[in-house]
Amino acid sequence: MEDSQIIQLYNLRDPKAVDETHGKYGRLCYMIAEGILHSKEDSEECVNDAYMAVWNAIPPENPAHFSAYLCGIVRNLALKKYEHNHAQKRNKDLDVPLEELEMALPDQSRSALEQLESRELGAFISAFLRTLSFEDRNIFLQRYWFFRKVKQIAADFSCTQSKVKSSLFRTRNKLSEFLGSYYSKEV
Repeated sequence: MEDSQIIQLYNLRDPKAVDETHGKYGRLCYMIAEGILHSKEDSEECVNDAYMAVWNAIPPENPAHFSAYLCGIVRNLALKKYEHNHAQKRNKDLDVPLEELEMALPDQSRSALEQLESRELGAFISAFLRTLSFEDRNIFLQRYWFFRKVKQIAADFSCTQSKVKSSLFRTRNKLSEFLGSYYSKEV
């Protein structure tokens, strides 16, 4: 079923909308949640909460890219669940990718970054990602969007862990330059 048809089911308040969403995007949603939470039960809860959130949001929302909209909700819910579960603990699997990515941001951009709205920052990062090769873009997304381990990414791309680490390092440096050139124009 096409995304526009699924959205129409939500607009009609037809419970089949959730079934169609689950059938088309359930595995992707679970992969996102599991990559962050590393818990089958928490991931299932998160995905179900995402379906409920979509049900409550459409209408009035009418997302242009339903899969991205749904995945964003799942990811945000999983991150909130992670924070709740680990309020007093640290999880290397999630903290390390976030720290790696944070280091890619130029120091002078931190105050400007705080002032940017999340949509604007998302647009800049999307523009940056479009400059990358298919492989580098997907390695970057697997690590920093899906929070996959370097070992898992290497297996998926049939390459060495060293190649994945090198790609991530080069891409973070490119991101830093990309954002740095933007912020230097703004100042």
